[in-house]
Amino acid sequence: MKNKLTKILTLLVIIPLFMGCFKEDILDENLPHLISTEALYVNLAGFETGINSLYALVRMERQGGNNHYGEMFMGGTDVLVPNSANRDHQNISMTFQHWEDLNSEHERIYQRFSWLYEVVNQANTIIGQAGKKENVDWSGGNSSAAENKNRIIAEAKAIRAWAYRHLTFGWGDVPLSLEESLGSTIKTDWERSPVSEVRKQIISDLLFAEKFIPVEPKLRGGLTKGAVQHYLSEMYLTINKSDSALYWANKVINTPDYKLITERYGILADEPDRPVFMDMFQDGNANREEGNTEALWVFQWGYGTPGGSPGSSWRRIHMSRIEDIVVNGVRPFRATWERGGRGGCTRCQPPNYFFTLFEDQDDRFSYYAIRKFYVLKDAEDNSPFEADRIPPGYQYGDTIWTDWLDDPDLSPTNRVNVLRPYLKKVLGVNKYTRDPVTDRLSYHDQVYLRLAETYLLKAEAEFNLGHSNDAAETINVIRRRSNASDISGEDVDIDFILDERARELTMEEHRRWTLLRTGKWLERTRMYNHNGGQFVNETFKLYPIPQPVIDANITRVMPQNPGYN
Repeated sequence: MKNKLTKILTLLVIIPLFMGCFKEDILDENLPHLISTEALYVNLAGFETGINSLYALVRMERQGGNNHYGEMFMGGTDVLVPNSANRDHQNISMTFQHWEDLNSEHERIYQRFSWLYEVVNQANTIIGQAGKKENVDWSGGNSSAAENKNRIIAEAKAIRAWAYRHLTFGWGDVPLSLEESLGSTIKTDWERSPVSEVRKQIISDLLFAEKFIPVEPKLRGGLTKGAVQHYLSEMYLTINKSDSALYWANKVINTPDYKLITERYGILADEPDRPVFMDMFQDGNANREEGNTEALWVFQWGYGTPGGSPGSSWRRIHMSRIEDIVVNGVRPFRATWERGGRGGCTRCQPPNYFFTLFEDQDDRFSYYAIRKFYVLKDAEDNSPFEADRIPPGYQYGDTIWTDWLDDPDLSPTNRVNVLRPYLKKVLGVNKYTRDPVTDRLSYHDQVYLRLAETYLLKAEAEFNLGHSNDAAETINVIRRRSNASDISGEDVDIDFILDERARELTMEEHRRWTLLRTGKWLERTRMYNHNGGQFVNETFKLYPIPQPVIDANITRVMPQNPGYN
């Protein structure tokens, strides 16, 4: 899919939902040197271009140097806390270290809110153009014209549902827009639709999409039927319909094409001792055609790919900047492929609580899964990089342990705690693919949604329905893969399920949404997040509606979320 994107898409006019308008005569001009909506959406190729552009917008969740859009969906919880004391990093206040900075004029809040409505707008344009045009040439590929049309609409509706999923969890009641935005339809009197109404639309969109999106993605990076069914299961849990949630989780799990990874495979399969769990996070192993039967949705990146997306920020916001580690007055460590490259701003790290969740033999707690120490290496062991610098009192071969027994010290004199452990699933840099070792971004394809999470949705539904033994067995399927001990029905409650999700999915799941959905965000964030979580209150369950959005709604008052000015 990344090779399908073209620069010409930047010429498309996107009319924001809340701001601005264009004169009718400008909209009616026939400008042959521009690619307009009317000119683009005339055949299947044009609609595929629009869908690819829509996926590019979605990938902004993890994209680029300072975007980090998804950080606010994951941080400020029980398992990810800020690891930077720099107030200039506006994302830090969204992960709840500087609570006083979180207000309706927060730039990053507005960026995320606007970005999600940009996704909605572009999805609405595709849906509207596909539905109203009669002379579109839908022929192409091995599918019929009707199948092609339905799939295009289905993908757009699924992504619209994905955007409203974020919006409802993040902001509660939000304006519900289902029509293509045109100059003649600009509104200044938007109302915030109740969460229940928006989620009803999410489910409607997903049910339509489930009928027409195939089991395997049409193009690499596209949605699968399993991803749509997964989101249906999660949404039914959100609205307290666990029987329906169980039905859709089983739909995914019982599809023969989707299987948990239980045997070594792929690019590092011949290296002994590595756990099965970590293979899917290696560059070259993420996609389904590369052997990852567990993947339901994979984000695509590519270094230096013409027309492709910038790299992912996931490594940058989580991995420690290794070259800034100081030992006895010396910065000893070189950035190498084995160490994951340069690292970045280290903005979110697990608290001490996270590291207490694992049994010693759990592969998800192993050296291969979590960076717990560094070994000082000479030039030969670091090859092709230079030798490490030796601090006083050390020699080559000595081990420097990370500080993972206590919560991060983020006093003003300790701006960033770099000697902290990090989850290696964010890396992807290895000696075979050799991404640029000095680049803070990563360019390997990343699993965005996988079957293990569906199993945990199923277990939650079973528990809610009173089937604790069934829930335990469902969880054991996941635990056995990582050599964790079996549990029984007596062990299962919602907190255990959340702990298991932390063990399996940290730095993958939208943890904040999960905790809000289960009613546990306030309790668990206060209990386990000691870097800001002690200050949380009911207000911060929702983000503020951005002030520019309120101000642009000039003919109707748009109410702010409680607790914000």
